[in-house]
Amino acid sequence: MVDGNTPSHDASDFDLDGDLLHEECGVFGVFGHDDAAALTALGMHALQHRGQEAAGVVSYDGDRFHAERRIGLVGDSFSKQSTIDRLQGRSSVGHVRYSTTGGTILRNVQPMFAELATGGLAICHNGNITNGLTLRRELITEGAICHSTSDTEVILHLVARSRKPRIVERFIDALRMLEGAFSLVAMTNKKMIGVRDPHGIRPLVLGELNGSYILASETCALDIIGARFVREIENGEVVVITKDGVESLHPFPKMRERLCIFEYVYFSRPDSVLAGRSVYEVRKQMGDQLAREASADADVVIPVPDSGVPAAIGYGQSSGIPFELGIIRNHYVGRTFIEPTQQIRALGVKLKHNANRAVIEDKRIVLIDDSIVRGTTSVKIVQMMREAGASEVHMRIASPPITHPDFYGIDTPDRRSLLAATHSLEQMRQFINVDSLAFLSIDGLYRAVCQEDRDAVRPQFTDHCFTGDYPTPLTDVDGASGHDPRQLSLLAEAG
Repeated sequence: MVDGNTPSHDASDFDLDGDLLHEECGVFGVFGHDDAAALTALGMHALQHRGQEAAGVVSYDGDRFHAERRIGLVGDSFSKQSTIDRLQGRSSVGHVRYSTTGGTILRNVQPMFAELATGGLAICHNGNITNGLTLRRELITEGAICHSTSDTEVILHLVARSRKPRIVERFIDALRMLEGAFSLVAMTNKKMIGVRDPHGIRPLVLGELNGSYILASETCALDIIGARFVREIENGEVVVITKDGVESLHPFPKMRERLCIFEYVYFSRPDSVLAGRSVYEVRKQMGDQLAREASADADVVIPVPDSGVPAAIGYGQSSGIPFELGIIRNHYVGRTFIEPTQQIRALGVKLKHNANRAVIEDKRIVLIDDSIVRGTTSVKIVQMMREAGASEVHMRIASPPITHPDFYGIDTPDRRSLLAATHSLEQMRQFINVDSLAFLSIDGLYRAVCQEDRDAVRPQFTDHCFTGDYPTPLTDVDGASGHDPRQLSLLAEAG
């Protein structure tokens, strides 16, 4: 409950790690290059922000498939030459992963691989199959044996059970049964296949390097290996890469693309380009729009690092208020830094962020962040600012309030744990303990993203976290009677 008094919070009240948004994964593939595995490891490094809990690579040497899967960061395992040497071949696929619920277990680490009647098949998946639980139960009822709890394994089973004669036809046959968001990179002994779901909710791009083709979740992964961006894979498109080149198939009914707008708000790296738009420039425009909608009488604009930085720059430029780095982030503190005692846990956000008192003390500050989930991290950041001597703290959020959970691959709490779904704006302001609080409007968000076409019909994207407008059926959610509607991705142990 929030009453009319300014709340006081103790650091031990909050689970700060639970107040972060996480994307499930990033995918990368190389077809026809002598250094395929090494390039894949580099591409995975560039996509590390999309998943930090596990990484895996499968390669093919013309005779055998080779696999390396590890818990932890890419650099912990795939920077070793001995590991790369074991991944022989001129084609490989790689995956970085964040599990949406439960602990990370090795058997869920992708790429998933199986020997089928047509030969070996490795699959990497970014997104979430919203009927994956339903399909899995049906498969098990019919006698399938599942070795993981990943929805990606469901795709392998569906491909294996297809009666179509060719692997690409089997693959498409399986895809027709899926609902939700999926960007896939798959590899056989002769082909690499890239897919985006009919709505194109998750991104996937095609690149080229010295005659070899690359598939990746984001353009920043092409940049790191010096590859040329060719184009984005279209929504509903299946690309088949062989020694003869790239074939494009469109097996699904044509739908309007609805890329997840949260890719611009938070998940994509700022140096990536999505749908022809620089993510960095879009985030600056979000800050510009926010300043126009919610000005503040203040002395300094301070970003919550790192994702709040571009929006804070835009806010400062539009408002004329100086931009300063008032919070310094420690990039070298991971989730496994220490097994925290209660005393250490009480330090909370200070393990990762520290106030730069020189630019805060006796100042009226505007804090810019990209989003608020549970609000617990915001509480600690504001408390830090006040302890550093800020005379006033005004918080501005460069996206609309998150009022609905995501079911397409973003780890969000159930709706009851989303601060904006259960609190009014004034209650949120009191909970966070700021002098004022404002969010970017949904119209302002669209104006920031669609600079070249501000009058375009909405929704051009899927904005379900802000509006509740889900573009696909949510079969597993709708069928989960007696259960909370939460992320149903199979990535946790299924009970």
